[in-house]
Amino acid sequence: MLQNQLRYTLGKEGRLKSRKVIELLFKEGKSFSNFPFRVVWKYLEQENNIFLQAGFTVSTKYFKKAVDRNRIRRLIKEGYRLQKNELQQNLEHNNKRLGVFFIYVGKEIPEYPLVIEKIATILVRLQKIVNENNSANS
Repeated sequence: MLQNQLRYTLGKEGRLKSRKVIELLFKEGKSFSNFPFRVVWKYLEQENNIFLQAGFTVSTKYFKKAVDRNRIRRLIKEGYRLQKNELQQNLEHNNKRLGVFFIYVGKEIPEYPLVIEKIATILVRLQKIVNENNSANS
């Protein structure tokens, strides 16, 4: 396989799983909203080759059935998986590690095109944040 070929995967290492890291993210991280999402993000300290980790959640308050929550989570993961590469490359270039948590706060099950569009705008915003922080540190 070519070294610089883009891989549209969302493997185990690309997911936020550590309870410690997630708690730290919610305690010290910054957040913004882009309805129907709330995004919490923070630069991470860990020294490994993982530059971007993401977590996904859907409220049980509005979606009592696990089937619905899982459907929404799958839609979000798919939208993220297909569009994260540019942000990931930017982080690798700047040697930064970022933890991101996507919280779905809408009240209806979203359509796939809406999810794709909103995830794209969120990732662009995160990219701007990374670039601003990098130019401020230079």
